[in-house]
Amino acid sequence: MNKSSFKKFWKANNGYAYLSVWLIGFFAFKFYPFLSSLYYSLTNYNLFKGGTQFVGLQNYQSIIDTAKYVKSFAVTFKYAFMTVPLKLLFALFIAYILNFKLKGINMFRTIYYIPSILGGSVSIAVLWQFLFQNEGLVNMVIKIFGGEPVNWLGSSDHALFVICLLRVWQFGSAMVIFLAALKGVPEDLYEAASIDGAGKFIQFIKVTVPMITPVVFFNLITQLCQAFQEFNGPFIITNGGPQGSTTLISILIYQNAFKTYKMGLASAMAWMLFLIVATMTAVSFISQKYWVYYGDEER
Repeated sequence: MNKSSFKKFWKANNGYAYLSVWLIGFFAFKFYPFLSSLYYSLTNYNLFKGGTQFVGLQNYQSIIDTAKYVKSFAVTFKYAFMTVPLKLLFALFIAYILNFKLKGINMFRTIYYIPSILGGSVSIAVLWQFLFQNEGLVNMVIKIFGGEPVNWLGSSDHALFVICLLRVWQFGSAMVIFLAALKGVPEDLYEAASIDGAGKFIQFIKVTVPMITPVVFFNLITQLCQAFQEFNGPFIITNGGPQGSTTLISILIYQNAFKTYKMGLASAMAWMLFLIVATMTAVSFISQKYWVYYGDEER
C-alpha cells in the first residue's frame, strides 16, 4: 500500500480507529466479564482451587433455599425503598428552595452539593461511624437536651436507619438535576396559574411537578440502580451487622467471592441482583406513560 492509498484508507476509516480503543476496553473489561460471570454462576468455581464443575441452577436454588441469603435480599429491598423516595423528596425540596433568586444563592448551591462529592468515600463512612457510636456526637447532643443515648449501630432496629441516612445525605447530584429542571419550567405557566387564583402550593403540585416528571423519572431510575448496588457505607459502618440487619446483597457477594472464594455462588447472586434491577427498571419504563409528561406528546 503506497502513501496516498494509506492516506485515503485512513481518511475513510479513522473514525473506526479512534473508536477501537473504546471497543477493546468494552469487550475486554465489560462484555467478557459479563458473559463469564453468567457461566461461572452455573458452576462451583473456586477462585483459588481452580477447575470448574457445571452444576446448572444449583447455586440459584441454594440462594433461594438459604434463609441468610433471602434475608439479605429483603434488607436490600428495604434499604432501596427507604432511601430512594426520601432522597428524591429531599433533593427536590432543597432544589425548589435554591431556585429562588436570593442573595448568595450560588454559595448555598455549592455547599449543598458537597455531600455528593464526599459522601461515597471511605473517610466519610468512617466519620459517620464515629458520629453514631455510643459516645459519638449524635448521642452527646441527645444528652445535652436531656434524652437517653441510643445504641445506633448495635441495634438491629436503628442500624439500617443510620445507613439509609448516609445515603439520603448524598442528595446533591439529584438536587442539581432537579434544579436544572425547575429552571426550565416556563414562567408564563406560573403567571397563568396565579391569574386563576392558584397559590404557591397548588402551582407546585399542578404546574411544577407535571413539568419536571421526565427528570423525576430519570432520577428515580439512576438512584434505584445505585441503591441496589450500595456497598461502602454498610460494609464500613456496620459490616452487615448487627444480626444481618444491614447485610445488603452486595456485601454477601463480596464475602462469597473474596472471603470464602465461592465465585460461582457470588456470580449467581450478582446475576439475581442484575435481574431484579433490570425488572424494576423495565416496570418503571412501562409505567412512565401513565405519569411522565413530555411536552411534545398529546395527552
